[in-house]
Amino acid sequence: MSIGCVMMKVTVHLNCYQKVQSARSHVTIGIKEEKPTYTKHDMLFKQLIQNFFDAFLELFFPNIYKRINLKTIEFLSEEMFTDIVNGTTRRLDIVVQAKLNKEDTLIIIHIEPQSYEQRNFNERMFQYYSFLYNEHRLPIIPIAVFSYDENWDEDEFSLEIMNVGLVKFRYLTLHLRKMDWRKFIRADNPVAAALLSKMGYTEEERVQVKIEFLRMLIRLKVNSADQRLLYGFFESYLKLNETEEERFMAEARKFEKAEEILEIPISYEEKGKEIGRKEGRLKEKIDVAQGLIKEGVSKDIIMKTTKLGLTEIERLEQKMK
Repeated sequence: MSIGCVMMKVTVHLNCYQKVQSARSHVTIGIKEEKPTYTKHDMLFKQLIQNFFDAFLELFFPNIYKRINLKTIEFLSEEMFTDIVNGTTRRLDIVVQAKLNKEDTLIIIHIEPQSYEQRNFNERMFQYYSFLYNEHRLPIIPIAVFSYDENWDEDEFSLEIMNVGLVKFRYLTLHLRKMDWRKFIRADNPVAAALLSKMGYTEEERVQVKIEFLRMLIRLKVNSADQRLLYGFFESYLKLNETEEERFMAEARKFEKAEEILEIPISYEEKGKEIGRKEGRLKEKIDVAQGLIKEGVSKDIIMKTTKLGLTEIERLEQKMK
């Protein structure tokens, strides 16, 4: 039995797909979020999973992780799903191709982060499944990642008429709020560290969760760019208030490597200020360039004055017309 198969119960087992597509050789993964108001959530999960794709599968779906040839992973162009009935278009943000280990089998893995309760979400997952199958004619493993507090985590969509089961579709689910964050603090996994902020902790545990997150970052020894990504994700979902921050500082100083723990948020904040200053200087240059364009000054002089590139100046000209 297989994940996402129609008219049959679903379990994690890839072998049945080999009979259908034994001549194929890649894996495709798609990730997206629906509502424009959840763009930030979409972007954060996209960045996290795209940058640490291997770690995500290894942490939550080890059986799938073991079957994929990680050396062949390749991120491809975006997929677009159009709902003709509702007249809406949705984007599959991440598409990855990879071969299965020691097999010429091509499968699709679709990952759908969901940040709010939606009672017809199971139907939407089936729509995405149908769209991907229609596009690729390949076996599909659909995965839903729930990150909201509500308990709704339906993993099945079915259609019946006159007691006849016409369609029975199931997908894998990952409900972060139901997970005990303490079980992940010993994992040397960047995705585990970032997602502590979305797991099931109490209000009283918020300070301790942040301390353990920073301890994990120190152990991981990731580069500065990845460190900022992980810290930015964490802070987006678990940001301490002033009182909690005071408790955090007091408790963090008691731990071994206290200086390293406290340095991470300071470094992140300083980098944010630096980026803000750069963006401010860029805006000033653009304002000057627009003024010179209005005066009819040559592009060469504008380039020398503002240090902007020719492409950027030409783009500003087009916007001003």
